[in-house]
Amino acid sequence: MQQVSRLKESLVPIKELQLKSADIVELIELAESDADGNALIGEIAGDIERLQIEFERYEMQTLLSGEHDAASAFLEINAGAGGTESCDWALILLRMYLRWAQEHEFETEIIDETPGDVAGIKSASVLIKGANAYGYLQSEIGVHRLVRISPFDSNKRRHTSFASVDVVPEVAETEEIDISPNEIRVDTYRSSGAGGQHVNKTDSAVRITHLPTGIVVTCQNERSQHMNRGLAMKILQARLLERERREKANKMAALRGEQRAIEWGSQIRSYVFQPYTMIKDHRTDYETGDVIRTMDGSIDPFIRSFLKWRGKKKWEAS
Repeated sequence: MQQVSRLKESLVPIKELQLKSADIVELIELAESDADGNALIGEIAGDIERLQIEFERYEMQTLLSGEHDAASAFLEINAGAGGTESCDWALILLRMYLRWAQEHEFETEIIDETPGDVAGIKSASVLIKGANAYGYLQSEIGVHRLVRISPFDSNKRRHTSFASVDVVPEVAETEEIDISPNEIRVDTYRSSGAGGQHVNKTDSAVRITHLPTGIVVTCQNERSQHMNRGLAMKILQARLLERERREKANKMAALRGEQRAIEWGSQIRSYVFQPYTMIKDHRTDYETGDVIRTMDGSIDPFIRSFLKWRGKKKWEAS
């Protein structure tokens, strides 16, 4: 009965879209048959625009059908080779995702952040809490490439920088996996980031290494070692579950004889700031010249095009 109820609820938005589109058709027919029909053009245009927005919002929701798509997300950014330039690029990406989350009213918490030697960040981990955060942010997994004239180069030469982004779903209590104490090494150290006297003067930061897989998780932004350890363990569980999911997906892809379009370390998107402005996703071919708005957090067009592309690939595979 619960399943039937959920299926009925999923039909409500479709029926509403059908009713609203039928109303617009009637309004158009009325305008065509009325001598003063031109007065209705503005109202019709507004109705169509609102219907388009509602349709795109519903379409996004229908594309989020994965097992963990509805979950909150742990997002991790790592600067690639390139020194200061790559660290600055990693910080720019972090700001972009925080602005996107703010725009969608998601809660954000920076769990761990390692500053660069000169500028920017070497790495950062963020919890983005809210419905479908993981489903949306899956589109960002991979390597992001930046081309620009470096502000750190006195000769004003053009540089290419790389930063990697990984996203895993927050683990629900029912999905937690058992991790043997013999499988992990826990190290404590003094926090290097902001956080007040207590954080900076005690060994409250925690680094957990999962010995069988080599996965390393750090957490330093909570006040106590106990809180940092608890959150680090939660992230480790999420990473282990995501690793297991990706291994299963790889095996299924190998059985089908397909080449995976997305792999860790692949270049998924290029951001060109100079000599021209363009951002292009290499999987979906979606591109835009509005660099400023995109870097301000307006990445929904990229997310939408990825979800459509992924949905099409799944349909073709099935």
